[in-house]
Amino acid sequence: MNKDIKIVFMGTPEFAVTTLKTILDQDYNVVGVITAPDKPAGRGRKIHESAVKVFAKQNGLNILQPTNLKSDDFLNELKALEANLQIIVAFRMLPKVVWDMPKYGTFNLHASLLPNYRGAAPINWAIINGETKTGVSTFFIDEKIDTGEMILQKDIAIDPSENAGSLHDKLMMLGSDLIIDTIKLIEKGDVTTTPQSEDAISRTAYKLNRDNCKIDFTQPIEAIYNKIRGLSPYPAAWCELHNNDDVLDIKIYKAEKEFEDHNIEVGTIISNKSTLKVAVKEGFITILELKLPGKRNMEVKSLLNGYNFDEDAKLR
Repeated sequence: MNKDIKIVFMGTPEFAVTTLKTILDQDYNVVGVITAPDKPAGRGRKIHESAVKVFAKQNGLNILQPTNLKSDDFLNELKALEANLQIIVAFRMLPKVVWDMPKYGTFNLHASLLPNYRGAAPINWAIINGETKTGVSTFFIDEKIDTGEMILQKDIAIDPSENAGSLHDKLMMLGSDLIIDTIKLIEKGDVTTTPQSEDAISRTAYKLNRDNCKIDFTQPIEAIYNKIRGLSPYPAAWCELHNNDDVLDIKIYKAEKEFEDHNIEVGTIISNKSTLKVAVKEGFITILELKLPGKRNMEVKSLLNGYNFDEDAKLR
């Protein structure tokens, strides 16, 4: 075991689990894991443990789940762990009293090429905005969000048909490797940091909500296609289906684009027994996988076996 480095790891979702596993596999000493408190989730409101907590329990790690990161009780528990390095992967903003505690500092893994896509949803927005490249960055925490001095970066191409789920998994693996590279630099005392450029043209990775996940079918075909794949499989792009007297919120998970000149009103649905298309300005979006309210995700062919579209049906 690498005894000189004593790590406190902070994270919550599945994205962080792979990194924590990699740190353990590299025989580093993880003296504590900080993750979100348990909370009720789903229709049954059953108590849900974070993915990081589940993994940490399986590996016998010391777990803390503070509700208040400034409370004396938590700070005393954190100090008692005697960590000299803290690593953050998809956690929450830390107060200075926490990130300034360890000897070697606190560094964060972010799923973008900073300073581009600071914020809550960098993977989604990189695809939504049609980027052809993204990556992962490590940086030392400071007072602001995602602004600290850079340590390392690795980039990766975004496939034209990539969705947020597949890119998430690629960045998860890439990020795990970058974390280990960063720890090794800190171990050797070879860290050279670079301030993030404030002159660079950068985009923000805004928190996803109902409004910014809605599809606007008056947008260019590329923008519509990118929004669908950039929000799949979660939280999913949505729109309203107007069919006969029904107005239903539907989610679209997979689609293709088809460039073609036409005079059909934007949003008009064209369907037969096997295909479902919606007219847009520069052609058609062919829907391949969707979800109706109260139903499971399904391929369009399954939907068309039992659902009829009126000739005036539209998506809005």
